[in-house]
Amino acid sequence: MDFSALSPAQAPTQLASTTVIVGEKIEANPQAMLDSFSRAFERASHPAHTGSAPQDEAALVVTTSGSTGKPKQTVLSAEALRSSGEATADFTDSHGAQWLLALPLHYVAGAQVIARSALAGTRPAITNSVAHHQSFTPEDFLETAAKLSSPKTMLSLVPTQLHQLLEAADKLPETVSVLQSFTAILLGGAPASKELLRTAEDLKIKTVTTYGSAETAGGCVYNSQPLNTVAVKIQDPDSQRIGRIWLGGTPLAQGYLNDSERTAASFFTDPAGTRWYRTDDRGSFSGGVLTVEGRADDVLITGGIKVSARKIVERLEEHPAVKEAIVTGVPHPRWGQAVAAMITLKKGRTAPPAAELAEHVSLALGRPAAPKVIEQVGQLPALSTGKPDRLAIAEILARKLREKEGGLN
Repeated sequence: MDFSALSPAQAPTQLASTTVIVGEKIEANPQAMLDSFSRAFERASHPAHTGSAPQDEAALVVTTSGSTGKPKQTVLSAEALRSSGEATADFTDSHGAQWLLALPLHYVAGAQVIARSALAGTRPAITNSVAHHQSFTPEDFLETAAKLSSPKTMLSLVPTQLHQLLEAADKLPETVSVLQSFTAILLGGAPASKELLRTAEDLKIKTVTTYGSAETAGGCVYNSQPLNTVAVKIQDPDSQRIGRIWLGGTPLAQGYLNDSERTAASFFTDPAGTRWYRTDDRGSFSGGVLTVEGRADDVLITGGIKVSARKIVERLEEHPAVKEAIVTGVPHPRWGQAVAAMITLKKGRTAPPAAELAEHVSLALGRPAAPKVIEQVGQLPALSTGKPDRLAIAEILARKLREKEGGLN
């Protein structure tokens, strides 16, 4: 693709009276959302009969915090939601399925459960954790799953939730059979470890790893394969064919509400009229398979050596005791950036010495990749969406490194 031929998109400036707006500080009503999405899909499908709404009418605005602290309001049209929902149903063979909602509604994956329910003509079963803003629990999940009544059922989770459910299976053995009953379980929001996916596969639980963001109406690449309405291009690939990931197609957002600068930097249109989104991720695309290497800023430079935070995470999670890992770079007067990690342990495991984990990484990736500090916690700090709170984790690790090295500046 000729990236120089792309034209920056213009920011959306208008919303419909029925546009659903979600955000962490915005109270959302699932039934009202279901009704609004149903009306938006009807208007988009039959504009001549309803006398209104073209397909690009704003149906959903997802409010998220930007990296600078300035919120982003990502605008998704009814057509983007429909395209995403129908492609998901095609990929998972789940047309007409009933969904279980276990993710917050201000998270695009949570809002998409409602939108996909509207497309399917079904009513989702909603956990207490969502309905009453409580913590997600296996007991709550099982109680909600018992309310499902359709032959096809779908579920969307973050990896941490699936970890919780599988760990609860010792005390709640029915958990496994309930998970097995879903047509598919979408996993997104953060990378799922190889061991988690292997455990699910061994138990015959049908998981689908998803890659995407609010800007792409949620996951648009499933099990490393673009959905049938999505295109992938790699910009400026290096000798290993790794470069910036661009995503194109009908599920893309219109841009950021009333934010011309950020919209023009992220959304583009090619001469054929296809919309493209410039992600913050690097990866390769070969044979129809997308391999995500990590965020563009996941490359840490420590002592002048480049190391991949994502590969360090993968290596740590290969250790028999480690369940989850987050790796970041923290400022260091000698190294520029010091590699730092936070981990959680598998059930029943004791914490291995930090030196053992560092050596485990070093053997596979080289000495520069070995974390200078490793903090073991019972649970990773998380945002309300269930995603790891990377800012809080980085602050904790920076403090731990200062303590370890005697108050370095």
